[in-house]
Amino acid sequence: MSRQHRKQKFEGDIRIVELNAYTAPKIIEDPRKEFVMYGEDNNYYQYLIDLFNGSPTNHACINGISEMIYGKGLDALNSDAKPEQYAQMISLLKKDVIKKVIYDYYLMGGGALQIIYGKGRKKIVQVEHIPVETLRAERTGESGDIEGYYYSPDWSSYKQSEKLTRIPAFGTSKEAREILFIKPYKAGYYYYSPPAYTGGLQYAELEGEISNFHMNNIKNGLSPSMIINMNNGIPNEEERSIIEKKIGQKFSGSSNAGKFILSFNDNTDSQATIEPIQLSDAHQQYQFLSTESQEKILVAHRIVSPMLLGVKNNTGLGNNADELEKASILMDNMVIRPFQNLMIDAFDKILAYNSISLKLYFKTLQPLEFTDLTNVADKETREEETGQKLSLKKEKKVYRTDNHPSNLVADDLIELGEEENLENWDLISEEEVDYDLDDKQNEMLKLASTGTATPNSKSEQDVGLFKVRYQYAPNIVSANTREFCRKMLAAGKIYRKEDILSMDKKAVNAGWGPRGADTYSIWLYKGGGSCQHFWMRKVYFRKRNEQGGFLPNEGLQNDRPTSVNEAKRKGVDLPTNDIKVAKRPRDMKNRGFLKPKDFKTPR
Repeated sequence: MSRQHRKQKFEGDIRIVELNAYTAPKIIEDPRKEFVMYGEDNNYYQYLIDLFNGSPTNHACINGISEMIYGKGLDALNSDAKPEQYAQMISLLKKDVIKKVIYDYYLMGGGALQIIYGKGRKKIVQVEHIPVETLRAERTGESGDIEGYYYSPDWSSYKQSEKLTRIPAFGTSKEAREILFIKPYKAGYYYYSPPAYTGGLQYAELEGEISNFHMNNIKNGLSPSMIINMNNGIPNEEERSIIEKKIGQKFSGSSNAGKFILSFNDNTDSQATIEPIQLSDAHQQYQFLSTESQEKILVAHRIVSPMLLGVKNNTGLGNNADELEKASILMDNMVIRPFQNLMIDAFDKILAYNSISLKLYFKTLQPLEFTDLTNVADKETREEETGQKLSLKKEKKVYRTDNHPSNLVADDLIELGEEENLENWDLISEEEVDYDLDDKQNEMLKLASTGTATPNSKSEQDVGLFKVRYQYAPNIVSANTREFCRKMLAAGKIYRKEDILSMDKKAVNAGWGPRGADTYSIWLYKGGGSCQHFWMRKVYFRKRNEQGGFLPNEGLQNDRPTSVNEAKRKGVDLPTNDIKVAKRPRDMKNRGFLKPKDFKTPR
């Protein structure tokens, strides 16, 4: 390769970047050396580190993606079933070690762990991180396998006369310490693997060079800002140096754009002249190169939206919440998960040596609302997708999460519901009603103080042969539909107003009350802030008695109404509710997120 592997210097030198000169890093097997060189000067890892430090966009991408891969740490789906093995896993695979190896792995295309065995090599007793840039692979022998790695704290200062430390590769020796080298498969590579963003390295260097060029310009005054002519003869060299130094102390410096030209002349007729060399539209050209570099670096890292890394740009993604949600889901599935799976495969090898069998996964940084659990029913898959540790509370048949109470299942409320009975009742109204607030009706309504199931009890909203019930609607789920809403929709039951109100003192959907309180008005605020559901009022007219026979043909039975409006015209006074009942929290003020002063239990 030309110069891609060389250690960069960002200390004042100005260079010309030739993008067409870049080639892949060379892997050099020198028969005089036991190790395989990575790059022409055996320092390609340092080149990657320098580009990480010199390019702001590359720096942000590597940091951000490394953090996404680690997420909230390593966990196991079957930790409850195997607590002893889980404890051993936590002891072996420490958080700081995992973070470091993931960082190395993404930045440099590979990571390394020191595997330390106990007495007799019966068990692995310790796992430590070792910086991958300090290792070089041993040349393969007849087996074709890499059987060891050579260690040097600084390969740039390595000399042929130095004796290197050799550490055997994992599973190839009987020594007390081995190296587990983690790298993905890359076509054309065996000893080492280039990083995933290799295609954007030239743009990372270009971005660094542009900032370096501007910094040099500022330090050197951007351009000669003045010419000082001394027309009283040419002094000797020592005198010229003294004059130049004193004038420099007076005028130079970045605040004075302080580069000047000092000319000594015999007279005014022989004084120096300046012909400026200007670059037309220079600021536009540098702006183009800067923007182009940033965009290509983002492409190389497969960043779906820069906003995911805290980088704001002018694209549509990031300006729209729905698009940002889709970008986050796509990034997590297409970019982050593959890296996590490769790391988990390596950790499984370590645990298997100690006869530990756990279903490892990384707890994701993905917002819970972005996780689509529409077709996910089993506990382990939900835990893996959400990163939330789930446990079954048997006495209430309620799934709880350690960190996110909004996943509390609404079994308490569902138990109070009743199945829709269309044999004995005619459904004459099912609509999203524009309710008017009726204080008199609300005052008459009394809360049920217990959670006892009374689905067939009469509601105070029932009038004569009319029954008024409420159903959770609409029956639509999306990627960010909460567990409470999913359960309510799946149950498909209808409820009395009293039953819904009785949940105000129960943690049916914990965490969505004022300041994260466990209780709030399910009647008014359904699944909590930004919820997209409402209570659909359903009005029924009795056509059969409790024994299944038809009611006597008298009164309203002879003239059965077909709608609520028709019933009202016939003198039936059906109750009304607070307008919030039939309104989605997302359509309310503050998208339905409650402040302490907003929290009132309706009566």
